Amino acid sequence: MKTKRTPKKAWEVFPGKNTFYCDGRFLTANDKTVLCITSTLITMTTALFIFNDYRATLKDQAYGIYMLACSLLLYSFVMLMLFRTSFCDPGIIPRASSSQSAQVERQLIDADVRKNGYSGYKPPPRVQEIEINGVTMKQKYCFTCKIFRPPRSSHCSICDNCVDRFDHHCPWVGNCIGRRNYRYFYLFLASLSCLCLLIFSCSLMNLLILSKEKHNGEILAALQESWPSAFEIFVSFFSIW
Repeated sequence: MKTKRTPKKAWEVFPGKNTFYCDGRFLTANDKTVLCITSTLITMTTALFIFNDYRATLKDQAYGIYMLACSLLLYSFVMLMLFRTSFCDPGIIPRASSSQSAQVERQLIDADVRKNGYSGYKPPPRVQEIEINGVTMKQKYCFTCKIFRPPRSSHCSICDNCVDRFDHHCPWVGNCIGRRNYRYFYLFLASLSCLCLLIFSCSLMNLLILSKEKHNGEILAALQESWPSAFEIFVSFFSIW
């Protein structure tokens, strides 16, 4: 009796440097440590803001509850977009199988024979021209993936993949930024900037009020008393850039 073979899924034989989870629904790159640092900094800064600056300055204000709700909503959205960007497929272009790459090489050799009149092994050319809607486009050959990459795509040396509409590999999110996660990366940056501005302004206001009420306007004395505010200002200021 013949046993029925279950065909393997693409991620099970994937030769890149990504690690897959949940039956291939999520992936991570090799630089997961930086992602942990990013999420820890965001969480720590927001927690210090709530338990230090909010309780000291904004809790008794009429608009304090709105500032708390706004900071919690922003933090939740930032973390959601961070993980959405980090764990989703950025637009990986499948590699050619051994039979497909051999067929491409044979086609290139045959075309070279018809054009130049001689045969023999010749590495595939770096560029191939195609026409899309009447416009001539150039495709570069990837010797690692054995494919002609579509326009605006590139090979990431860190993940060892060709990514469609490759922008860059961001170590802070631990993934490539490409066609399928660029919108989430942009929303992550926009929401993180808003959260940093909120924390920076409220922490600075807390220090000014503290120095005026307890230390006769001395900022250094206020910084020594409220060191979490100094930490929040430092992290949020450099995170904005």
